[in-house]
Amino acid sequence: MTEAEFYLLLQRYLDGRCTPAEKAQVTQWYNQLHETDLRLLPSQDQQQVEAAIWQRLRLAPTKPKTAPRERQLVSDFWHRPQLRWAAVGLFVLGLSGLVPFVRHWQAAPIPVAATPVDGWMRHHNTTGRAQVFQLPDASRVTLQSGSTLRYSTALAGPRREVYLEGEAFFQVHKNPARPFLVFTSQVVTTVLGTSFDVKAYAGGAQALVAVREGKVSVQPRQDAQLDATPTHPSKAGVLLLPNQQVVYSVASHQLKKELVDKPAVLVPQAFDFEERPVTEVLAALEKAYGVAILYDKQKLAGCTVTITFYDEALFEKLGLLCKSLGAYYTLTDTQITIHSNGCEAAPTQPRN
Repeated sequence: MTEAEFYLLLQRYLDGRCTPAEKAQVTQWYNQLHETDLRLLPSQDQQQVEAAIWQRLRLAPTKPKTAPRERQLVSDFWHRPQLRWAAVGLFVLGLSGLVPFVRHWQAAPIPVAATPVDGWMRHHNTTGRAQVFQLPDASRVTLQSGSTLRYSTALAGPRREVYLEGEAFFQVHKNPARPFLVFTSQVVTTVLGTSFDVKAYAGGAQALVAVREGKVSVQPRQDAQLDATPTHPSKAGVLLLPNQQVVYSVASHQLKKELVDKPAVLVPQAFDFEERPVTEVLAALEKAYGVAILYDKQKLAGCTVTITFYDEALFEKLGLLCKSLGAYYTLTDTQITIHSNGCEAAPTQPRN
């Protein structure tokens, strides 16, 4: 959806010409935006706001909504300049995935200056808040409190190498000719240009890398293959896609690939189904979140369901769908499996 299309969607809503799916999308956005103190928005620096929202996307808890209700959009709300400003900011960052966290704008991270030491630039965050800054290659980093990032001046050399102790969210400027490497004491993460989070504190029992978009290659720090890339990953490493993460255990020296706790919507879908095949609902979930969902096609053939999803997390959606089918799901690595005996009988869950 382009920005022009987004404005046209809002205008159709005000004119009462939206489809049910479009109406649900706009109403979901407005319900969340309505809770924000909009008076604070125009005074914020947009780059800081963007970084803050990305952080809330990873960190803010999502309250379950057992009975989501639709709120009628006030006819003149879109003509208020504060709301128009907020909507543009949300659109730039990706409307569907960022809306639930707009209420945290007040905690936008603050800029920080680097300290040059013997040819190295060093950022050490002691403020108690996230700090955002830009690297010489135009990549952006949001550094969490208590964390340190250092890199050679101007990021010189065939590879862009940074060294992290703690946690940071990276939005890496794409440059296939110069891979971007994040070194921690446990793992090495390599990208060509994407956004991802790295969490690896000194002395910690594990390190974690989670991907928001693009492809990321992760391998153990010991004996790391530094010329490995997402295009040609190391044999000892793993390749991560959006909504996937890897956990490295210091004790076992093993990398475990899995889905992130709260997968984000990657490709917005209409989640309003009325007497639709169950397979169609599952296909929409797969496309929206970029996940693999396995199920017995023969058993679910002919099964239909009437269900509407709002802003529930992926696993909440799956729980609601399974409840309506008398089914259940299991999660193995990055793969979801639906267990069902068909439309009539409920399957027996295995005992732990």
